[in-house]
Order: sequence, then C-alpha cells, then structure tokens
Amino acid sequence: MKKVLFLLLTVLAFVSCNTSDTDKLYEEPAVLTQADKDEIMDTFLMTQDAWNAGNLVKFMNGYWESEKLVFTGVKGPTYGYNATLERYQKSYPDLDNMGKLQFEVKDLYRIDTRSALMIGKFYLTRTVGDLQGYYTLVWKKIDGKWLIISDHSSGEDVISGTSQ
Repeated sequence: MKKVLFLLLTVLAFVSCNTSDTDKLYEEPAVLTQADKDEIMDTFLMTQDAWNAGNLVKFMNGYWESEKLVFTGVKGPTYGYNATLERYQKSYPDLDNMGKLQFEVKDLYRIDTRSALMIGKFYLTRTVGDLQGYYTLVWKKIDGKWLIISDHSSGEDVISGTSQ
C-alpha cells in the first residue's frame, strides 16, 4: 500500500510540475521592456521621417538587410532587401507619389525574447491621391538592433476605395 501511495504521489507531483511549467510558458505576459519599446519606436519613426524626406534608402534602414526579408502587399510577397527597396522605388518614384506618411501604432507586443509584433494604420497624404491602410510588422532583435523582418501592408485609395 505504501508503494502504491508513493507511486501515486510521485506521478501527481510529476504531472503537477509539467503542467505548471507548460502553463507558465503560455501565461507569461507578452511585455516588451521600455528600452525595447523605445528602440523599436525610434527606428519606426526614423522610417517615417526618411519617407517624408523622400529618402527610400534611409527608410529601408529600419528593415533587415537580408534575402529573408519579406514584404507582402496586395500583389503578393516580395522577398529580399534589395527586391523590397526596388519595389518601393518603382511604386513611389517621386515625392508626389510618396507624399507624407503618418503611422498610428495600434498594438506592439513581444512574441518572444527577440521578436515583437506591431499592428497599426498608415495614412499617406499625396497630391496624386491619398492612401490609407493597415500594416502588421514583425520585428526581430538582430545583432542588438530591432529591425523589421516581415512587413504586411495593404491600403486603399481614400476616394475610389481601390486597393494599392
């Protein structure tokens, strides 16, 4: 009887430890440190300022310079840093097409110790027609710097409602 009781208590203790460890992983709050939030926002606002200055090369400094970078828009995914820069340069060849960009961050939270997710809305005021839409950015801390590794953005013409 003592052996059965000991075995039962051992099994319960094992299950209890495993359950609480598993629960701990899922219950841990997805919180970024203030320093990480500040760094992400500094980089993000730098991209906005670079865009508004008409500097797409500097705008891309917020992105991971890798062939694994992915930008997804209404026309599908574009893979790679250089291909993404070329896509921007083709779609926004001058200041009239670039306009003035304003971001509105709706949510920013940690995915894991080195990754974060940002969801928001963008407004692009242009002489050739305004655009607005939503974005989802995956940020990753690479070599001590937070960079965008995945950008999913889609917008529509404010007047006609057509997707861009």
